[in-house]
Amino acid sequence: MQFYLISDNIDTQMGMRLAGIDGVVVHEPDEVERELEKALENKNVAVILMTEKLMKLCSKLVYDVKLNRKSPLIVEIPDRHATSQITSSIDKYVSDAIGLKL
Repeated sequence: MQFYLISDNIDTQMGMRLAGIDGVVVHEPDEVERELEKALENKNVAVILMTEKLMKLCSKLVYDVKLNRKSPLIVEIPDRHATSQITSSIDKYVSDAIGLKL
């Protein structure tokens, strides 16, 4: 089982490549949907990492996959601009779960 990245940023792709994660860089909604469909067809992909900007571009398809498929897991990752508060929500989740403030 492997990870796969769908990013809008070459820096994110290069960082993930250093960690051994393959992926693509796309910018348009139709490109995002096409690459997501390809990743969904690949039975070796267990986790799809997507930047927050791309998640917003094809949110209907992502939500449909999350609701109707058991696999693969789609995970939103912050990009270098980090406009959402995903890091603070993760901190709060961990804090609530184990009782430690990060």
